[in-house]
Amino acid sequence: MTTDPLEPRYARQVLFPPIGGGGQRRLLDSTVVLVGCGALGASLAEQMARAGIGRIRLVDRDVVEASNLGRQALYTQQDVEQSLPKAVALAGHLATFNPGITIEPRVADLNVTTVGELLGGADLVLDGADNFDTRYLVNDWCVSEGVPWIYGACVGSRGLTAVILPTDTPCLRCLFPEPPPGGTSETCDTSGIIGPAATVIASLQAAEALKVLTGHRGQVRRTLFSVELWSFRVLELGGADAAPRSGCPCCGQRDFSWLKTSSRTRTLTYCGRDAVQGVPTGDGRGFDLDAVATRLSRSCEVERHDYVLKVTVPGHTLTLFDDGRALISGTGDADRARALYDRYVGT
Repeated sequence: MTTDPLEPRYARQVLFPPIGGGGQRRLLDSTVVLVGCGALGASLAEQMARAGIGRIRLVDRDVVEASNLGRQALYTQQDVEQSLPKAVALAGHLATFNPGITIEPRVADLNVTTVGELLGGADLVLDGADNFDTRYLVNDWCVSEGVPWIYGACVGSRGLTAVILPTDTPCLRCLFPEPPPGGTSETCDTSGIIGPAATVIASLQAAEALKVLTGHRGQVRRTLFSVELWSFRVLELGGADAAPRSGCPCCGQRDFSWLKTSSRTRTLTYCGRDAVQGVPTGDGRGFDLDAVATRLSRSCEVERHDYVLKVTVPGHTLTLFDDGRALISGTGDADRARALYDRYVGT
């Protein structure tokens, strides 16, 4: 569908001189990939759709649950009852208020085997992820391909964001050379989160996205921005001349180590939930949810939905996807989750 950049829905944005009609056309010609459709991602997706980004690809591996409704934009109780994948539910809601753009939901795990397919073709990647592994993988891929991306993270009442323009600004590994050791960083599980923290960071990301996509890179914020909303403190690190760090293994040495191993994606603890994702050792091709449902129904309680299969076992629920992934609820222990996956699903 061809959309007129001067149609009424974009009128106020077009009146903003730095964007104007030309900038709006650039937005409509742009492709943005959003990684993660949780609190950050859902708010980002809504702002990008209302701004008229022509193609938005939503990448998320999770389903909508009741605990999401307090802070994650657009999701509804009906989404919860239908166990809709977040990407599918969000795409449907976005289409209701802007049918003139293309929304592409991808219910998939972003890992070393899928990153090229899922991020390929992007003019910009937006970070709505909830874990360090995914962000370092996105960083390596974007720097290697020369694609700008915008980092965002939040927990409790605070958040961080930075714009990464490959070869121009510091990348994530310039800022944080290595992720924190496992179990040492705060998460939504340990510290919770309030909705405004995610909304503020998403809005900052969205503003920078408009600058990048309309060709105003000179106006892009080049600092690492941190905000604490409860006691209200704002901190910026870096300056207007911030540049890639010469010793950075990613920018300086172009050693994209996060693109070289898939070991980190075997299991992954979810932020904000007592759950772990189990990933098959293969590529998931040929995985048959109906066959699994038939097999497990002999000994377990199963619920078949359009996109997922829910399996209830003692003390846990396994939500299976058609690529072989499983969300194992009721444990935050990766070894326990792996054992449950192997016991009920297989490798």
